[in-house]
Amino acid sequence: MPVITVTQVNKYIASKLKGDRVLQGIMVKGEISNFICHYKSGHCYFTLKDNESSIKAVMFASAATRLKFQPEDGMEAVVSGSISVYERDGAYQLYATDIIPEGAGKEGLALEQLKKKLAAEGIFASEHKRPLPYMPKKIGAVTSLSGAAVRDIINVLTRRYPLCELYAVNAIVQGESAPMSICGGILKAEKAGCDVIIVGRGGGSSEDLSVFNTEAVARAIYGCKVPIISAVGHEVDFTIADLTADLRAPTPSAAAELAAPDIRQLADNVVSYENRCHKAFDTLWEKRFSEFTALSAKLAACSPESKLKLSEEKISVLKSRADTAAIRIIEKYDARLSETAARLESLSPLKVMARGYSLVYSGEELVRSSADISEGQTVTLRFDKGGAEAEIRKKW
Repeated sequence: MPVITVTQVNKYIASKLKGDRVLQGIMVKGEISNFICHYKSGHCYFTLKDNESSIKAVMFASAATRLKFQPEDGMEAVVSGSISVYERDGAYQLYATDIIPEGAGKEGLALEQLKKKLAAEGIFASEHKRPLPYMPKKIGAVTSLSGAAVRDIINVLTRRYPLCELYAVNAIVQGESAPMSICGGILKAEKAGCDVIIVGRGGGSSEDLSVFNTEAVARAIYGCKVPIISAVGHEVDFTIADLTADLRAPTPSAAAELAAPDIRQLADNVVSYENRCHKAFDTLWEKRFSEFTALSAKLAACSPESKLKLSEEKISVLKSRADTAAIRIIEKYDARLSETAARLESLSPLKVMARGYSLVYSGEELVRSSADISEGQTVTLRFDKGGAEAEIRKKW
């Protein structure tokens, strides 16, 4: 019996396995565990097991890059591939070419995983949603220019808001090249100075709409500096583009209505604003006129002329009061004078003389006693009416 090497043994076993059609192109069902994807090479290594056994598996980068989801530990899956021997270690393993999740389709699983990934990054967060401009000057539309979506947008904008410019960018909206085409269209519309961008297409199957569930389109929408309306023609399900966009519309027509105001409503608003302006102006005018009137009155009250007039009025009042007071005083003293005069008159020597008495004067002095005169002296006699001179012959 010849002696052979370990390498020869492993090569022999490998050739036997490769030659066995039963082990080529097989599908193996089991639970994935110890899943590792080498960050440099891109190769994936894992173990596929059931309740009783396990088998090592490897998926090379060329096949792994075609996966639309990320395999995880504990996932039940059906793995397609072939059984062969890793000759260096003498270990047989499953060389996987595809992995199909058990129970859920690959597309659905990939979509859920991508949603969780983007949500964790905050791409769907409401605080990143931007408000749409009220009256955009330029509206972008990234869609197929041969489809019904762009015609619906044109019809709505022509009827509703003919004041704006529509900047339509032709994009492939289904197929493998669609994600990059849509991403490029978004960037082009942004650079063209659009105020808001509509991204979408008309209705279709879930496969037709799958481009709007791609990571590339989601990141292009999130990274755009212009508000974006997602207008994928479906009513029920939300795509990743819907979740990422600043606003979601069920159809391209609805997106056009959201992007632009109704010119008829604008006209009504102008009339309403005009009426409100007139009313506000009238109210303001009345208020300012009242203030002006009050200030004018206040200014007039503070003016020198007004003060002079007020002083004149005060002087006039005081003069009137002084005249009245003077008249009263004069009348008072006049009454007193009249009373005193009457009393004096009643006591006047003239009154006595009227009754037959006379006055004797020695020069200017009234003679009150005979001692004041001497015999032979000339005296003056004053009667009630007239007077005379007399010589004193005898006194006693």
